[in-house]
Amino acid sequence: MTDTAAAVAPATTPDTIYACLDGLACTPAVVDGAAWAAQRLAAPLALLHTLQYPEPLPPVGDYSGVIGMGAQDLLLQRLNALDEERTQLAQQAARHMLEQASARVPPDVARGVSTLLRHGELIDVLLEHEASARLFVLGSNHPAQAPRKLRLDHRVEGVVRQVRQPVMVVTRPEFVAPSDFVVAYDGSATAHRAVQVVANSPLLRGMPGLLALAGEPTEQARQCLQEAQALLQAQGFDIATQIVGGAPEEAIPALVEAHGDTLLVLGAYGHSRIRQLIVGSTTTALMRLCSVPVLVLR
Repeated sequence: MTDTAAAVAPATTPDTIYACLDGLACTPAVVDGAAWAAQRLAAPLALLHTLQYPEPLPPVGDYSGVIGMGAQDLLLQRLNALDEERTQLAQQAARHMLEQASARVPPDVARGVSTLLRHGELIDVLLEHEASARLFVLGSNHPAQAPRKLRLDHRVEGVVRQVRQPVMVVTRPEFVAPSDFVVAYDGSATAHRAVQVVANSPLLRGMPGLLALAGEPTEQARQCLQEAQALLQAQGFDIATQIVGGAPEEAIPALVEAHGDTLLVLGAYGHSRIRQLIVGSTTTALMRLCSVPVLVLR
């Protein structure tokens, strides 16, 4: 295991699985999910934690003319000492968390594990490492008792919208290796590219899959599914198709819940404003409503 300081530049080979750890409830699942992906892809695993820069201290001034310079200087010294202590404690806690996460990684994956402690906003750090990334794994933290999440974790949504590499999102404190996968397919160019990525990657190879289209069972819908099915079958995938009635935000979550230990595959947001409003809103809704791991592909 290696520990890399914040100043070290990221590698340029796009083969690393990055587990983005925040110390919250989903952290064990993020580690387990990233280790599963690293094992499936025979790829190195990096355990990453970001420390945000501390908020600046409030200005201390003698606006009344009563405090006096000696008391003001003493107050500034105490504030600076507290700020330094807070920074040191945050770094110690972060390193301890990374050590625990590294110990959780299975032995057959641990040989290729590194730990990264960086300063800054998560999205900025991930964009710096994007050239070396094959997959980012994040946790979306919400109260476990909430039957329907009111909104998607804003950090997760920001990452999925901005990075170009695949992102896997876990929403439960425990990760169970999926026994199959479901591709939410709508016939769009974004969904077709997601199918192509699945077909050309070893991540899901050997697992049974389902192409699911939410909507009316029209001839056009069947043809779209058949074309995508043929593409996956040509790469050796055991893939079925299904048209489920209703809006994607209702039909797809119900379908994947019925499947049990599955993985949902989605196409990511489009780049145009109209595309973001249409595809982006569906992508966000499915990540928000599905409790199974979600793999988002550009």
